Amino acid sequence: QVQLVESGGGLVQAGGSLRLSCAASGRTFSMHHTGWFRHAPGKEREFVGAISRNGGSTEYADSVKGRFTISRDAKNTVYLRMNSLKPEDTAVYYCAAVPGWGMVRSETSYLYWGQGTQVTVSS
Repeated sequence: QVQLVESGGGLVQAGGSLRLSCAASGRTFSMHHTGWFRHAPGKEREFVGAISRNGGSTEYADSVKGRFTISRDAKNTVYLRMNSLKPEDTAVYYCAAVPGWGMVRSETSYLYWGQGTQVTVSS
């Protein structure tokens, strides 16, 4: 089992920055890659980015490439650094764990999910 807890969301002005954290626990977490997704009102949940279990590979959605950065530390915490935020980045952000790197863009492949953290970007 893997447990994931997000934190760091909040209200920020357009152009600002936030860093979200995803604290993971569970003995099998090291066997999983970690993805970030977001769900905005009236829209489907979408892939934001992912990082491999060893931190050596990352992938990003085109909409956030160059603005968002995913990293992880040695203590099972994964971070989503968000710069140059736009109002359209407003959403609930979730971290999730997936066993296969080839599946990181597929929401249905993820086995474990956090509860989400709200990010609101004002114009």
